[in-house]
Amino acid sequence: MYDGIIQDLIDEFGRLPGIGPKSAQRIAFHILQTESFDVSRLAQLLTDLREKVRFCQICGNVAEQETCGICRDPRRSPTTICVVEEAKDVVAIERTREFRGLYHVLGGAISPIDGIGPDDLRISQLLGRLSDSTVTEVIIATDPNLEGEATATYLTRLLVQPNLTVSRLASGLPVGGDLEYADEVTLGRAFEGRRTVHR
Repeated sequence: MYDGIIQDLIDEFGRLPGIGPKSAQRIAFHILQTESFDVSRLAQLLTDLREKVRFCQICGNVAEQETCGICRDPRRSPTTICVVEEAKDVVAIERTREFRGLYHVLGGAISPIDGIGPDDLRISQLLGRLSDSTVTEVIIATDPNLEGEATATYLTRLLVQPNLTVSRLASGLPVGGDLEYADEVTLGRAFEGRRTVHR
């Protein structure tokens, strides 16, 4: 334990997700000991983040304007929407350069244990986007965990509409993984999602 400001800073960093006490201490001491570290720039970026960054009115992704760059991009296909849990999932999918449609960020996943139900997510906004029949496919890309599966199941039942295809991202064994370390659910999914190589 340290006195005063340094401990307060360590405590603040420790409140961030994924940063434990040791990481928080390392970050605080890095800032303290590195003279070239631009503290005022970091402070300004954090202030700008709070003041200027918001969520897109259409899809819920992060944006500095009323709508995000993806929703404003005329090259994106308006007929396909990929539904994700969080804005960070959009970045992960964009890195693949495989998807050229639009997104819808739910803002979480159904989790009764955490008190999160369908009404706490941006599901009604998704239904609103489907009302004019422009969208012909919804790809559900929620996480392959208990909450993500519950959300995907709920959406699959909810989105039964004529002329609308609902699909789910395939899941299974990771490249470079060993079968002996795969859990039953992952292995089961790999069997369900198998594809024919030769007939």
